[in-house]
Amino acid sequence: MAVKDYMTKDVVTITPNTGVAQAADIMRDQGIRRLPVMEDDRLVGLVTAGTMAEATPSKATSLSIYEMNYLLNKTKIKDIMLKKVITITPEASLEDAIYLMLEHKIGVLPVLDNHQLCGIITDRDVFKAFLHVSGYGTEGVRVVLEADNVVGVLAKVAESISKANLNIGRIVADTRATGKTVVELQIDGNIDRSILTEKLQATGVTVISVEATHLKANLD
Repeated sequence: MAVKDYMTKDVVTITPNTGVAQAADIMRDQGIRRLPVMEDDRLVGLVTAGTMAEATPSKATSLSIYEMNYLLNKTKIKDIMLKKVITITPEASLEDAIYLMLEHKIGVLPVLDNHQLCGIITDRDVFKAFLHVSGYGTEGVRVVLEADNVVGVLAKVAESISKANLNIGRIVADTRATGKTVVELQIDGNIDRSILTEKLQATGVTVISVEATHLKANLD
């Protein structure tokens, strides 16, 4: 799973000389929380809803509304933007993006291809990617089972499902310290769950749960 497959490609940007008030309007109108700052086609900074909030006078200020508007119109993005921006490449893995976000405690990574901005990937994009990879929101059955972490176990499970003329849409495996592997399968279609459970148990695995899943609307 590469960053390029899940990043936002249509990126709204601003310049260092954009006013803070104008940037706030752009965020509100576009429904976004981060704006890359570009100068001469180069990424020179990043402004977020958080940095904007820090630059905005609090409600407890003694400034009048006219003074606050003057201050916001006078202040430029270059005065408040984050200049040390953590970036990633489009070919990097989604796991790389998650690691960088966790490591640096951030929620967005501008994506640079040969030093040119080609997208951004946010924590929301990562969440949506996880839902897609896990098969969440599709019609079928979600099976959770536990198996010994030995060669050939998952092959037996897959063969059993294949013989029942069923298709595995998604599979996620997590090996535990106990030596067991917990496997989550998303199986497509309308399935008799009791029959499926019997077939899986016949392979020697422990079936933890078998639940029907239903279509859900796509997240924009």
